Amino acid sequence: MPSYRLHYFPESGNSYKLALMLVLCGQSFEPVWTDFGGGITRTAAWRANVNPMGEIPVLEEDGVRLTQTGPILLQLAARYGKFGGADARERFEILRWLFWDNQKMSGFMATYRYRRAFTPTPDEKVQAFLRARIDDFLAILAGEVAQRPFIIGDEPTVADLSLCGYLSFPMEESGYDLAVRFPPVAAWLQRIAALPGWRAPYDLLPGQRLPRHV
Repeated sequence: MPSYRLHYFPESGNSYKLALMLVLCGQSFEPVWTDFGGGITRTAAWRANVNPMGEIPVLEEDGVRLTQTGPILLQLAARYGKFGGADARERFEILRWLFWDNQKMSGFMATYRYRRAFTPTPDEKVQAFLRARIDDFLAILAGEVAQRPFIIGDEPTVADLSLCGYLSFPMEESGYDLAVRFPPVAAWLQRIAALPGWRAPYDLLPGQRLPRHV
């Protein structure tokens, strides 16, 4: 079986997606804490030796470094025969929601939450713009998961594990009380949390935390 090392920082929702996928597939990994707050991922040395894209997470698989969360989730799903969809229609739906999540839900929430919780003076006009988009995306997600247990059907897939990544951190960081504002999303997150082996982000991703300003 492959051995895994996960380069991460604890506040990274994309890191959480990979960590959660691994443990739900019964796999262990060596955590490699990365000083994202100190700017290590922006250095030439780190990009030359770890990830030329300058991004976290990075998953090492028997020494081979893999980057970009979506493709890694799909590769793990194929390897372990879990969370990858039952047929061609479901696999298409997974791709559709992964692309939507990367561009919209995770993309906007990651930026909004980071600026709100981990920077001292976020620009309120920028934050208002981001929040308006996130409200729209959460309403779309709520409408979908109100109709079925998981995003594409009765069973969870890597699309759910991707979509939940930045929504699983403490409410204080994002400022979103999902149970009040988007109850179907909160109920869907509870269904994900009921999966055998599930663990919360900061339980899976230890290490020094970023200074929080909220």
